[in-house]
Amino acid sequence: KNKKPSEEQLEGIDVVVFDIQDVGVRFYTYISSLHYVMEACAEAGIQVIVLDRPNPNGHYMDGPVLEPAHKSFVGMHKVPVVYGMTIGEYGKMINGEQWLQKGLTCNLKVIPLKNYTHQYAYSLPIKPSPNLPNDKSINLYPSLCFFEGTNVSAGRGTEMQFQIYGSPFLAKDGFSFTPQPNEGATYPKHQNVRCFGENLIETDPLNQLDLSYLIKAYQQNTSEKFFVPFFTKLAGTKKLQEQIEKGVSEQAIRKTWKKDLKDFQKI
Repeated sequence: KNKKPSEEQLEGIDVVVFDIQDVGVRFYTYISSLHYVMEACAEAGIQVIVLDRPNPNGHYMDGPVLEPAHKSFVGMHKVPVVYGMTIGEYGKMINGEQWLQKGLTCNLKVIPLKNYTHQYAYSLPIKPSPNLPNDKSINLYPSLCFFEGTNVSAGRGTEMQFQIYGSPFLAKDGFSFTPQPNEGATYPKHQNVRCFGENLIETDPLNQLDLSYLIKAYQQNTSEKFFVPFFTKLAGTKKLQEQIEKGVSEQAIRKTWKKDLKDFQKI
């Protein structure tokens, strides 16, 4: 119930080992948990050991950089949607950029990976969470998770989570699915309602964020409301919603990320 470990929970503990498979995406909250673990341990004088793991989306950096005004558990730091670092490197950045409250520094030790480069293709042997069942879902997750802030389903309540998208308000032809409760979603969006959209299982692997699905769904949408407030938290900025609503092209939207991404790469 508490995102940050309490003093009582850490009582009598000498070291905390953080060994969680991240997928390299800002709104995947394992990095927020790492932040809170590091902060609580810094306050309590406890060492944190991160067992580093490959990042399956570690081969690129992309997307809008979070603006501090839109900070939340799905985005705590000034990083792009896809940040191209391993969980160990991310922990070092939390310390190095002094992102812990009151400028605290955690006693952090990273157990490094052997023979790993960011271009190394890594297939996860175990799914990192119930709604990321395979490599395809992990590769599409940065692009399709934006649908969580809209009236479109990204496949929760099916066995093809983050590999399909659809809603009752899109063009009623071609691919369709009906979300039902399952391991990853007790109350999936549009439960028992037929959704129309696209199956992306056969698409080529992505090396950048793909906004085309989001823009296409927005243009096809027949309901009054497409976006919900959560979209801004996911995007980390109000600009992306405004750009899509104004009909700005994907190419033009991408150009507006350029400077922030360049600055982030320097860090």
